[in-house]
Amino acid sequence: MKIVTAIIQPNRTDEVKSSLEKAGVHGITVSDVRGFGRQKGHTEIYRGAEYKVDFIPKTRVEVVCDDQDAQVVANIILNAANSGNIGDGKIWISHVEDLIRIRTGERGPAAI
Repeated sequence: MKIVTAIIQPNRTDEVKSSLEKAGVHGITVSDVRGFGRQKGHTEIYRGAEYKVDFIPKTRVEVVCDDQDAQVVANIILNAANSGNIGDGKIWISHVEDLIRIRTGERGPAAI
């Protein structure tokens, strides 16, 4: 099993969600996160005072799937989240050693 994790722009969340649903992905986890990459934040002006915003709001999307589906899920997220602008985000795929459904005790791919 694999977990596909993506950090995307918050305004692309609905498009990513609907694209994954159309592809038959049954479950995703979405979290609001903050961070920075090459952008390194930006400066804003509020009531005449200038201040630096170090961490930029982003959305973290996680999908646990079978090994053979990981590249497909990553490509769906890539196509739905890509705006062509700086700060579109990152996607990474990691190995999942075990997965347990709490309600039933099912393990492994059966718990997906």
